Amino acid sequence: MPYHVFDHPLMKHKMSIIRDKECSTKMFREVVTELSGLMVYEISRHLSLVEKEIETPIAKTIGYQLKDDIVLVPILRAGLGMTDGIQALIPSVKIAHIGMFRNPETLLPTVYYAKFPPKIEEAKVFILDPLLATGGSVLEAIKNLRSLGVKDITVLSLIGVKEGLNKILSVEPDVHIYLISLDEKLNDHAYIVPGLGDAGDRLFGTK
Repeated sequence: MPYHVFDHPLMKHKMSIIRDKECSTKMFREVVTELSGLMVYEISRHLSLVEKEIETPIAKTIGYQLKDDIVLVPILRAGLGMTDGIQALIPSVKIAHIGMFRNPETLLPTVYYAKFPPKIEEAKVFILDPLLATGGSVLEAIKNLRSLGVKDITVLSLIGVKEGLNKILSVEPDVHIYLISLDEKLNDHAYIVPGLGDAGDRLFGTK
């Protein structure tokens, strides 16, 4: 599965709210949280379980728990907006951080901060980046994770374009990528069209 685009009425409805340029910072932040939760709910269908003996007020029985640790890797700063919705559903997740900025002239990502939990190589890792545009930042994050021995990597983005998808999958064909919308193209400034603008600015009210 090279990538998957969700076809869900509620996701489409909520995406239309945050695409609107009149959407407030508060509403934008809340809806991104909701969308992230919806995405991980769908993705969690593929997670493995292990049996666990539990005791109800009535009797002992067999329950279940997630088999693998999950580590979220939000790409700063916009990726931070996706953590709360996932953490609400899976409180046991660990959260790493990787910070990058895009050189405005070369459009290439530069890492300025990275912090990962111990034994991340044994976990299922979810890279969070609301907009998958050129794919450069996500690919750089994957490169950092591979250097730590991470094998199981999934990318969650609200919106992506073919250019970014192809760039990642041509180098990392085993990475799973999930989107809510596959948009038309990138403009001359590497912004997604129609997109939703700068996700970081809209999440944190800096524009």
